[in-house]
Amino acid sequence: MPTPSMEDYLENIYKLIEQKGYARVSDIAHALEVHPSSVTKMVQKLDQSNYLIYEKYRGLVLTSKGESIGKRLVDRHHLLEDFLSLIGVDEDQIYEDVEGIEHHLSWDSIDRIEKLVSFLQANPKIVTQLQSIETEKTDPELT
Repeated sequence: MPTPSMEDYLENIYKLIEQKGYARVSDIAHALEVHPSSVTKMVQKLDQSNYLIYEKYRGLVLTSKGESIGKRLVDRHHLLEDFLSLIGVDEDQIYEDVEGIEHHLSWDSIDRIEKLVSFLQANPKIVTQLQSIETEKTDPELT
């Protein structure tokens, strides 16, 4: 399994390729707010680990292994955003929270959260009940 840092790169490379059809070192550096030299070092590590194929000055291509993991990481990110939104986390806080927790959950926990999100999305009345509990806590007139 890739390290959390490798995951960040794979997730962003996957997203760039999905959006633009390619991912350059400069694009990755901009997306992750790091120096291009740091990107080059990580891309070389990802190449050695068979997550992508990198040719200097020619760009990179995800291997099937890298593409599969990249998609899974992007899906995990979206799932956690959906989960936090459903439980009422403020939209301005969601991205920061997802970035803080996504590498610290096991894939088993992610699978369980996915089932919970599916359940909540299929049962909007429960989401409304959850939101009303939060409203009761923050609105002293309702207590």
